[in-house]
Amino acid sequence: MPRVVESSTELRQKLLRAGQVGLVPTMGYLHEGHATLIRRARAKCDTVVVSVFVNPRQFGANEDLGRYPRDLDRDLRVAGEAGADLLFHPDVDTMYPPGYATTVSVGGVSGPPEGTSRPGHFDGVATVVLKLFNLVQPHRAYFGEKDWQQLAVVRRMVGDLNVPVEVVGVPTVREASGLALSSRNSYLTDEQRGRAVILSRALGAVQEAALSGELDTARLRQAGLDVLGQDPEVDLDYLTVVDGDMRERGRVENDPMTRVLVAARMFGVRLIDNLPLWPEGDPA
Repeated sequence: MPRVVESSTELRQKLLRAGQVGLVPTMGYLHEGHATLIRRARAKCDTVVVSVFVNPRQFGANEDLGRYPRDLDRDLRVAGEAGADLLFHPDVDTMYPPGYATTVSVGGVSGPPEGTSRPGHFDGVATVVLKLFNLVQPHRAYFGEKDWQQLAVVRRMVGDLNVPVEVVGVPTVREASGLALSSRNSYLTDEQRGRAVILSRALGAVQEAALSGELDTARLRQAGLDVLGQDPEVDLDYLTVVDGDMRERGRVENDPMTRVLVAARMFGVRLIDNLPLWPEGDPA
């Protein structure tokens, strides 16, 4: 079972002779996706730290901060079984003490699509991630590719600010049905999760069109929209095809960084997912 650390002072003490440190930043309610990140860190690092902090600065005024799932006992079990050494569980005052007035803002990749739908979200993400990097001082940090734009933001921040951390992206872990694992899946019933698979099916349709030789972005997008239109419960936020700089272009190129991203509400729950248009090794 990993040791729970709540203060920054104790955290620094525990990491004095920690060797190569791997950090897995999370908001808790850990699942197999998080466990995969922890196992990746365990394979490469001497000490693995999992942070569990529901960051209020990345939630909008009408989002689910108050009801976001929390279960520290579950987090300890999942983290321990995956091989974590420390679980850093600070409170809000530790991360944002009274008078706190600094925000990290990353330009470019923090805009559309997600940054437009959730203004200020990536400022909150970049701020808390940089604070965690400063507190833990990891050699490597592990992030899931399900939050593709978040990963792009963190990579840009690390590059722009010369942060000495290797950012490792780990492929999305999915349920057997194809639904991307997410803590917010806990809001859905089994039947609703079954219907939410339509999001990954839509992404797959776009990917299939690209693999068949389609390069026109509008036609690629339409392939996904045709699938999403089959369920009236889909309240689409966006379905977009972007390059590595999160830009949508008229035509796509066969590049491993080209992705199709989707965000939609189903049954009152906002879900996101993405796929590469060309999985590594597949020709256009």
